[in-house]
Amino acid sequence: MKIKFLPLAFALGLGLIIPTAHAQLRVEITGAGANRLPVAIADFAGERAISQAITSVVRADLDRSGMFRLIDGAGVLSDKANPPFADLKQRGADAVAAGSTTETGNGRFETRMRLFDVIKQNTLDMEAYVHTSTQLRATAHRIADTIYEKLIGEPGMFSTRIAYVVKSTGRYELQIADADGANAQPALASREPIISPAWSPDGSKLAYVSFEAKKPIVYVHDIATAKRYVAANFKGSNSAPAWAPDGKRLAVVLSKDGGSQLYIVNANGSSATRLATSSGIDTEPRFSADGQFIYFTSDRGGSPQIYRIPATGGATERITFDGSYNVTPRPSPDGKSMAYITRTNGRFQLALMDLATKQTQLLTDSAKDESPSFAPNGRMILYATEVGGRGVLATVSSDGHVKQKLSVQASDVREPAWGPLAK
Repeated sequence: MKIKFLPLAFALGLGLIIPTAHAQLRVEITGAGANRLPVAIADFAGERAISQAITSVVRADLDRSGMFRLIDGAGVLSDKANPPFADLKQRGADAVAAGSTTETGNGRFETRMRLFDVIKQNTLDMEAYVHTSTQLRATAHRIADTIYEKLIGEPGMFSTRIAYVVKSTGRYELQIADADGANAQPALASREPIISPAWSPDGSKLAYVSFEAKKPIVYVHDIATAKRYVAANFKGSNSAPAWAPDGKRLAVVLSKDGGSQLYIVNANGSSATRLATSSGIDTEPRFSADGQFIYFTSDRGGSPQIYRIPATGGATERITFDGSYNVTPRPSPDGKSMAYITRTNGRFQLALMDLATKQTQLLTDSAKDESPSFAPNGRMILYATEVGGRGVLATVSSDGHVKQKLSVQASDVREPAWGPLAK
């Protein structure tokens, strides 16, 4: 069994930004994944308010992933003894997780979790987490990640964070929240637009574009310290930042030499190297996961289409050919597919392309989708859309089966970006 200490910077760092309260994202889940794994999550033992908080978050995380079918875990008392395997098997569970939370003094707790294989009647994993009362949700997310990884065989995404922009009357806020929409905190508030947030590969920084100086300027914001610096402020427009996998460079779109063109700048704001030359508009760059290519949108062929270019420059390759409008390329974390926005019969919808076969699948049935962003494990895609004339966020599984909407009452929510896996 491993004992894990929850990093204070990860669990509490959002509170260092701006300690102010505001509306949380509300999550609504529709649809269900095929072939979901049946798993029971027993009520965690211990002080009722603490244990219930952890249990409810773990269950909610696994449920909204679309990968699990939750089975009644009643009668499984704690992690300290084997559960009633025969009874759980009769209920249909393939696995069961049980746990307990104990106060250890000085405001700290130890939460233990044990994961069992019901069919083989053995222990799959045992973990212990040391945390404070303010870290209950973060602890529960990590427990859900452990269960997900042990049962699915790939990293969970529950401990990750999302960034997005909320627009209300005369005010824009760049906000950061847990992946489930809770624990939202503002990183920046402005009367001028904020667009294009992008997470650094280690999750410690956000690049974004702000119009507060009455022109678009690219900033890099350190999340833990709430300090920021200018990454691109050249003559004309500075926009669409995208991090290189090494976290040291940004692809940006600059108009300093006429027209919107692709450049590489150092993340500290130094240097600017032109990547390509085009008679059209090149924009919306995004590095492939291996850093070898940059995908981007261009109208160089007459209509907006998606291209890619080696990250060191060179010949461009057109990627999309179907339809007259394909924009906002987002390569998947495994490099095998690409999410993007396509126009079909006047509707702007989220699509997914298999990059090897070029086969494409529409993932949504909405009409005003924009700004797709993959979860770091590639299973879900976060995007912005419009419902009743108001901007909301939504997620869809990469197979199109599981859908969720995340909204803030009486506000427009746009420009989502899903952060990397927690370190």
